[in-house]
Amino acid sequence: MMRSLFSGVSGLKSHQTRMDVIGNNIANVNTTGFKSSRVTFADTLSQTMTDASAPADTKGGTNPKQVGLGTGVASIDTLFTDGSTQSTGKNTDVALSGNGLFVVKQGNETYYTRDGAFEFDADGNYVLPGSGLYVQGWMASDGVLTTNGSTQNIVIQSGKSMASAATAMVTYENNLNAAALTITNISGGTVSKATASADNTVTLTLEDGTTATGTNGTTYNVGDTYGASKIKTITQSAAADTATASTSNPVTLTMSDGTTVTETSGTYTKGSSLPVTTTVTVYDTLGNTHSIPIYFTKSSVDSTNGNTWTVSVNTDGSGTSTISESDGSTTAVKMTDVKLNFTTSGKYNSGSPQTATLTLNNGAAGTQQVTLDLSALTQYSGNSTVKGNADGNAAGTLKSVSIDASGVITGVYTNGVRQSEAQIAVAQFTNAAGLTKTGSSLYQESNNSGTANVKTASDLGVTITPSALEMSNVDIANEFSDMIITQRGFQSNSKIITVGDEMLETLINMKR
Repeated sequence: MMRSLFSGVSGLKSHQTRMDVIGNNIANVNTTGFKSSRVTFADTLSQTMTDASAPADTKGGTNPKQVGLGTGVASIDTLFTDGSTQSTGKNTDVALSGNGLFVVKQGNETYYTRDGAFEFDADGNYVLPGSGLYVQGWMASDGVLTTNGSTQNIVIQSGKSMASAATAMVTYENNLNAAALTITNISGGTVSKATASADNTVTLTLEDGTTATGTNGTTYNVGDTYGASKIKTITQSAAADTATASTSNPVTLTMSDGTTVTETSGTYTKGSSLPVTTTVTVYDTLGNTHSIPIYFTKSSVDSTNGNTWTVSVNTDGSGTSTISESDGSTTAVKMTDVKLNFTTSGKYNSGSPQTATLTLNNGAAGTQQVTLDLSALTQYSGNSTVKGNADGNAAGTLKSVSIDASGVITGVYTNGVRQSEAQIAVAQFTNAAGLTKTGSSLYQESNNSGTANVKTASDLGVTITPSALEMSNVDIANEFSDMIITQRGFQSNSKIITVGDEMLETLINMKR
């Protein structure tokens, strides 16, 4: 008789535990990153009245006769299913989806959490504000992230400064127009190069004041040595091979399609195209900017070996250029002209990277070497879209941060530079349900959770949603249903005790 009473009591206790868990789930229905729990029951020991017997020759086997002694709580499981993601608009909030937890630390104690309501404190520490625990991750060095080492506190100071960096490399990309028109005739301008022939009488005026007539088949350039003097100017009876335009003496160019173009500046050569002008912004050691013009001119057309383009800082072939700066100073730029060859299929064929030398007069380093990488260029028919991207930057101050889906925190500076500052670490456990709850939405390792595998979100296959938080995964409808079932179970067990008590009372009254 007493067994039923104890069974009923065990049922009451077990259902009370289940109701406690349900109550905790409902209480945390709006707790950020909360993971609901469930209770499973198992029967306890049974009292064996008769053991089982095996079948014999004269009779069959019999089953054991056992009376159960009630129920008990088999487990209280934490359900690590994802909660819904709620956008917050706060750039330091992060929500985690998948099998992982954020890593936070206080002293030597390491905790894990799904609560991503992080923010920066007064010292720039990235923390969980309710407890002040430091968020763990990897810090970048000059924008370069290395995630192979151990994690550390993420610290990003507000107003962090970025030093200026001088430009060392300009990388050119995109296309040069293979069908660019070429110059077939030049008239006007100042002749700087001419070839004497029977149909083209070339007259040379020398620096010593004398004149001479060019020899047929010989090409002459202004500045070349002629006899004991140098050539000062060239005049010719036919069209010029190369002429320099000016406002007072413009040139008229006849192009390969028959159209004409009048130019008032620049140097032009018969058989070449009009130059494609690009401008690259170069930073010096003080962070000052210098706009350097780089010209691309199609200088030969060859259906066997491919077209050749000339890359220069000045179209006159001198390899030098002088730039006037906004502060009144000048910058001299020197670079040997580069011959850039393309295959007949439009691919880059040859043209070693060339170094341009800047001579500065503004307090920065006196000379600066800038390398031009031209290997990414192509030459197909169509528009010329060539452009140069220079490294280096002016000095700047951190004005904002953003976080991407892999947990990389990117800093945006006032100089327009965006660089990686840190990356949030994520821990993964073989049995996350085995973690020990320590309150404040924190967990710690237990004997059955396994050890933390701390990697980046991408490495572990989880996703971080920036400017959002993970809501509780408590299902209210399911909790209310469980509440009703638990209540009925509790009532049924209490009825067992009541009926058992009445039976005992009847038994006792038999003596009266």
